[in-house]
Amino acid sequence: MRSVTYAMGVSLDGYIVGPDGGFDWTAPDAEVFRFWIDETRKVGVHLLGRRLYETMLYWETAAEDPSLGEAEREWIEIWNPLPKVVFSRTLTEVQGQARLASGGLAEEIERLRAEPGEGEIAIGGATLAVDAAAADLIDEYRVIVHPVLVGGGIPFFPRHERRVDLELVETRTFNEKFVYLRYRVVR
Repeated sequence: MRSVTYAMGVSLDGYIVGPDGGFDWTAPDAEVFRFWIDETRKVGVHLLGRRLYETMLYWETAAEDPSLGEAEREWIEIWNPLPKVVFSRTLTEVQGQARLASGGLAEEIERLRAEPGEGEIAIGGATLAVDAAAADLIDEYRVIVHPVLVGGGIPFFPRHERRVDLELVETRTFNEKFVYLRYRVVR
């Protein structure tokens, strides 16, 4: 069965976006960007909320930018053809390899798990992850901790979630300042 993963960059105090809505501190250095490229190769479908989808729309046309480096071009080659499912109450259409979700999150994940295919089902966006966590749909949590305290904003983890026991599967340090943590949900 395909696993459901939730992965993002997070501040040391647990936020993916600061209180001012900013997330410029999450810009990856070359080593972290390479890591995310390699991780995305394992994804079969990416589930996104509207805000993350709109942020990632940049990559749909970024290939036209002559100033992009080799890593950014490699990211485009992986990201753009990747199937995406967008959950939104306001969007009426999406671009590229994205489609609007036709049902609720649990129904969509159940359908995707039943389909033939390989690769993880990745969840992007804290709001979507809150719903997935509440329904016990997340199999792995993956974070890259950034060396910054932002003091509030949108938390990576739901604030009113039930207890979830986790097993540490992998750790890695990047450039002596970023730490990757991968935890599997114990069932």
